[in-house]
Amino acid sequence: MSPSAQLDTSATAATLSQLDQLKQFTKVVADTGDFGSLKEFAPQDATTNPSLILKAAQMPEYKHLLEKAIADNRKSNATGPALISLIMDDLLVDFGAEILKIVPGRVSTETDANLSFDVEGLVNKAHRFISLYAQRGIGRDRILIKIASTWEGTRAAQILQREGINCNMTLLFSLAQAVACADAKAKLISPFVGRILDWYKAKTGKDYSPAEDPGVVSVKEIYSYYKKYGHPTEVMGASFRNAGEILELAGCDLLTISPSLLAELKKSTAPVERKLSPSKAKESDIPRIELDEKKFRWMMNEDAMATEKTAEGIRVFNADAVKLEKYIAERV
Repeated sequence: MSPSAQLDTSATAATLSQLDQLKQFTKVVADTGDFGSLKEFAPQDATTNPSLILKAAQMPEYKHLLEKAIADNRKSNATGPALISLIMDDLLVDFGAEILKIVPGRVSTETDANLSFDVEGLVNKAHRFISLYAQRGIGRDRILIKIASTWEGTRAAQILQREGINCNMTLLFSLAQAVACADAKAKLISPFVGRILDWYKAKTGKDYSPAEDPGVVSVKEIYSYYKKYGHPTEVMGASFRNAGEILELAGCDLLTISPSLLAELKKSTAPVERKLSPSKAKESDIPRIELDEKKFRWMMNEDAMATEKTAEGIRVFNADAVKLEKYIAERV
């Protein structure tokens, strides 16, 4: 929706929550595996990751999904780690299938963090997820395969997108990563706002206003680059630490938001101003970047924050995946 088509802010403040105002010009995505939160906030899409699925799988109300995945895969001839891997894949897809009964749009399902530097492994895992969803009667148009924004991740995305399998590029902290994803024609990227802020606060010891927030500034730069140079890849801000970050990115293609921040936005009726728009972005003076693997790796090397946060994110997601595997193994 164009800025001119926005609701009058004075009337909006009196009648609509900030969440509903935000939905006027940004697609809202729920960052959760909790079905109750999805029903409460009515997002268009939903996204999950190993950390969220680990948390959800331990909740009593979702015990039946884990039991079903275990029972279904016990019928296979697999044993040990191979059996656990099959159960994990089924569990991720079962959560995704349940989410798609609630949200009208898409769900993102994450590939294994330990495949982040393995092009063939990532492609094979994506094929596995798409096959499992197909067995449940769910077409690939409703699935986004989440892949870490490593160089290898972007190469896997390039292959998958050519096959009509849409990718959500996660753990993204820099313009270099964003450009590589756009060049690969990835469907969507998820730049991590809050984790960028975390890094700068730890390094500088200072607090940042939402407008000065380094994570917010990074996403605005990426959004401007994409719109200026006509990249159709969608930008979905993620990993927020406060509502101020979200409101500074109002107008971004999508924003994936945790239940606690969705609740905060739902309670407030203060006016929401659109901050990002394609027309403004096209007027920016950001230069075009010609990227190959050498240039990508050099730009990442020169960006300590992006290098550290990408590596840390992969480690954390892998650690939670290992915890989930252990949790499953104890119940097999």
